[in-house]
Amino acid sequence: MRFLTITLSLLCMVLTAEAARADRRVAFVVGNGAYKSVAQLPNPPVDAKAMAATLRNVGFDVVEGTNLTRDKMTEKLLDFGRKAQGADIAVFYYAGHGIAIAGTNYLLPVDADLKSEMDVKLGSAINIDVTLDQTMGDAKVKLVFLDACRDNPFAAKIKSNSPTRSVSVQTGLAEMKSGEGTLIAFATGPGQTALDGDAGANSPFTRALISHIAQPGVEIQQAMTSVRAQVNEETNKGQLPWGHTNLIGAVYLNPAASPAATTASSGTTPAAVVASPVAGEAELEFWRSVKDSNKPEELNAYLSTYPNGQFKSLAMARIASIESGAINTATRNVAKGVDPATFTEEGTQVSEDQIGLDKTKRRDIQRRLTGLGFDTKMTGVFDDETRAVMKRWQAARGYPATGFMTKLQHKALLAEPQPAPATAAVGDEAKPRRAKPAGNVAAGAPPPQAAPVYRNPPPQDNAGNAAGAAFIGGMMGGVLGSALRR
Repeated sequence: MRFLTITLSLLCMVLTAEAARADRRVAFVVGNGAYKSVAQLPNPPVDAKAMAATLRNVGFDVVEGTNLTRDKMTEKLLDFGRKAQGADIAVFYYAGHGIAIAGTNYLLPVDADLKSEMDVKLGSAINIDVTLDQTMGDAKVKLVFLDACRDNPFAAKIKSNSPTRSVSVQTGLAEMKSGEGTLIAFATGPGQTALDGDAGANSPFTRALISHIAQPGVEIQQAMTSVRAQVNEETNKGQLPWGHTNLIGAVYLNPAASPAATTASSGTTPAAVVASPVAGEAELEFWRSVKDSNKPEELNAYLSTYPNGQFKSLAMARIASIESGAINTATRNVAKGVDPATFTEEGTQVSEDQIGLDKTKRRDIQRRLTGLGFDTKMTGVFDDETRAVMKRWQAARGYPATGFMTKLQHKALLAEPQPAPATAAVGDEAKPRRAKPAGNVAAGAPPPQAAPVYRNPPPQDNAGNAAGAAFIGGMMGGVLGSALRR
């Protein structure tokens, strides 16, 4: 009987893992902080990057963006909506400014300039209710996390520009009710404002989310209880996340064997599960995403997420190097006169094709990279090795490290000074070289003859051949001279 129980449990675990691999999991993750008409928020882009890494490591296809304009945000939402159709589980995460007008919540792109209620409702902002319905309506399980309850700088503008009518502009976001199979979580309660956290670190809400929602074997509602407790404690009871759920099954973002066995024995099935990654994989992926960064805030985000992480000492050392000016001294030197857009425009195959590189120009790029210490073969072909070297050069210069060039990056590379070659130029080969006199030559003694330099070197046995030629030439000269005298 015991053997049969163990066999059934193992079979259940195998079937659960197979089902997990078949699940489709899609996430929308955006952090907006670089607002153009109001003070910027330093943390939402850092929050989004941390959340995207967390979700990718439990099997999500993530549609990610930071500091998006209205048009760019719409593009991302359309992409997410297409991918989320029929998905087993869809996650919507947003960090940045949001606003509630007459009980309806809106998300704010970085180019939003809200002066009136009309600006909000007719295009400058994004209606959350409509967005969730259009992008996630067909997903089986829907999880929504809104870290957008920050103090809103647009509220005063809207109120001051509506003197003839009453405009209901709330502090924070308004309450939202979830539909079937949905969980909605806010950074704080309705009508309240949430803390943004220390600059360059994660907000208290996002830090708690990435600490708990992907824990192995932890059901999502249990994870949210831990999230509320952590935020409440970290803020000295100044902030308490709020949520509403209508989930109709257990949801595990990172299942373990124990939940599978438990659900099998109880006869219930998780609503959505994913394969469990190797322990520490999420941290490793996060570290890989920031380890070459020259921005202290991104490295601080790692330390905030993993205060006792495996790479803590490396992160702290790199931050210290950046702050002391030891990192990228060469980059700062070569960056003088470089177009600022070079540091933001991402290279793609299309942008590289627009440069018009033939084989000779590609070989020249490889030669220049090698001359700058980024060694690669000068074949005139951009293979995987060259792409990897190009990424290293881009990262070292502070450019987006895609492995593909832009016109501006190519221009910057051509402007970088190349080290002087170690060998003589071709034109110098024909010039005779003076041999150094030996150290033991007596003063006044004639210096030794300089060895001749040949453009086309003689054969290897040139010493013997030269001697033989001199001997034969001497004999022939003597014979001819004797004959003439006769």
